[in-house]
Amino acid sequence: MSEQFEAGLKQAAAAVNMLKDAIGRVVVGQSDVVNQVMWGLAAGGHVLLEGAPGLGKTLLVRTLSQCLDLRFSRIQFTPDLMPSDVIGTNVLVMDPSQRATGAMFSVQKGPIFGQIVLADEINRATPKTQSALLEAMAEHAVTIAGTRHALEEPFFVLATENPIEMEGTYPLPEAQLDRFLLKVIVPNPSENELVEVLARTTGHEQGAPPRVLGRDGVLRLRSMCRDVVVAEPVARYAARLVRASDPTSPDAPDLVKRSLRYGAGVRGAQSLVLAAKAVALCEGRANVSFADVAGVAKPALRHRIIRSFEGEADGVSTDTVIDALLASVEARPASVDAERTRQA
Repeated sequence: MSEQFEAGLKQAAAAVNMLKDAIGRVVVGQSDVVNQVMWGLAAGGHVLLEGAPGLGKTLLVRTLSQCLDLRFSRIQFTPDLMPSDVIGTNVLVMDPSQRATGAMFSVQKGPIFGQIVLADEINRATPKTQSALLEAMAEHAVTIAGTRHALEEPFFVLATENPIEMEGTYPLPEAQLDRFLLKVIVPNPSENELVEVLARTTGHEQGAPPRVLGRDGVLRLRSMCRDVVVAEPVARYAARLVRASDPTSPDAPDLVKRSLRYGAGVRGAQSLVLAAKAVALCEGRANVSFADVAGVAKPALRHRIIRSFEGEADGVSTDTVIDALLASVEARPASVDAERTRQA
């Protein structure tokens, strides 16, 4: 490892810690949630936050945008929101220079053209509008009236959703959930955290958090994340976890075979490794460990595995299934020769 890269790792870890400290001045508790959002930011992947109303999901995203010197936009999803309200449209404007008609078409860009985009309550919009956002997330570009418009990097979407058991929501299709690198569950605050929330929100307003990172800093962070090393045994561990999530695989534990209809797939494996790289980078390490892969398994896989009817009827959660996967797949270097023999 070069001295330059080692120094860059220390700077990256220091920047992430400063960012978390700045967010902590506004957001009470939720340290696990903040850490996982940092992983998404460093890895260059989008993050879906799920939790009941009032748990600070929107506050967290808005605070993050204040700490980053990037262009911020917010989309409040409602059932009557149209795709053009998200990506934009062509509008007819008066232009005296156009002698023939006196008018011309001009592109009116939508809020998707921000760099940090808050998609608030994404599951309150219809699937047609959800698809407009999710396509932009995948392509980092939108097409308006036949013309492709690239979105400015870094482009980072943080979507919030209420649990699907609540009325007036449209659950995101499983295939489109794959656009999110991580799905983060926002828990209820503890008693002490709730007391702190009351103290902060019922008194005088707190000052805005400081700016910590700009565009170049975020792009540098994402570039370094790709340079973090993943040894082959660790990559094989991630691959074994994903293969074991397939209910048709002979390596799948009994709970997976009983409770799942589909496993995580290739994107699940990619997300495991990329998120694990982000964990190592945020801690200033140049190598991914087995513990890093295991630590990101739930946010990286919970929205990619699909329960069967039996699993839903038994009330088996996706997190319970992932716990079974982690317990059944050994986090140890696997012999390459033994692996080849088994596959043969």
